[in-house]
Amino acid sequence: MSGAWEGELGGHKVRQPVAEARHERRRYVWGLGFALVLTCAAFGLVVFKILSGPALLAAIGALALLQIVVQFRFFLHIDLSRSKREDLQLILFTGLLILIMVGGSLWILTSLDQRMIG
Repeated sequence: MSGAWEGELGGHKVRQPVAEARHERRRYVWGLGFALVLTCAAFGLVVFKILSGPALLAAIGALALLQIVVQFRFFLHIDLSRSKREDLQLILFTGLLILIMVGGSLWILTSLDQRMIG
């Protein structure tokens, strides 16, 4: 990476300052570091059998939620500031819809499974 970048926006040349490019690169590197640490932590919990059963699932779930926060903050640049709040609400609403669809499908499938067996 060279630092600053140039491009066109609406027919006008746009140039990013070097300091801003350096700050952005630093954020990406920190995000990558956090993501790798969280991924290695989840992997280590399973491989080295540090936890087992429900405790393992809870720890992996907590690490997954932290991973989502890291992805939103460092790579998607979504935080709790006023200007980004609409993007965050859109993503959370989309997640809710997916959760409702998956949860409803699992509910129907388990109900059908119980009726077929019983």
